[in-house]
Amino acid sequence: MNLTTRTSADGKALTIQIKGKFDFNLVQSFRQAYAQIDCSTNKVIVDLRETDYMDSSALGMLLNMKKTLEDKVTVFEITNCQPQLKKILQISRFDKKFDIS
Repeated sequence: MNLTTRTSADGKALTIQIKGKFDFNLVQSFRQAYAQIDCSTNKVIVDLRETDYMDSSALGMLLNMKKTLEDKVTVFEITNCQPQLKKILQISRFDKKFDIS
């Protein structure tokens, strides 16, 4: 599977890791990854360490996640971006909506 999730030991952070392509094929599994988020979770991390491709549908999925969870979650991070993905996120002004590293 190209998407894995894990919750921190204290339950306060949910990490969604994408491997390979972050595109339209992941719509359902990405949505399911955060659909049952616990009320004690206040941070969502999208780990792109092993992501080598991202398209516009991935940007839409990130925005939908933020919109869906913004009443529950206070911190949204996109971490471990490859340089080309970080450039896409910055051009799309996602650095204004997410903490990107």
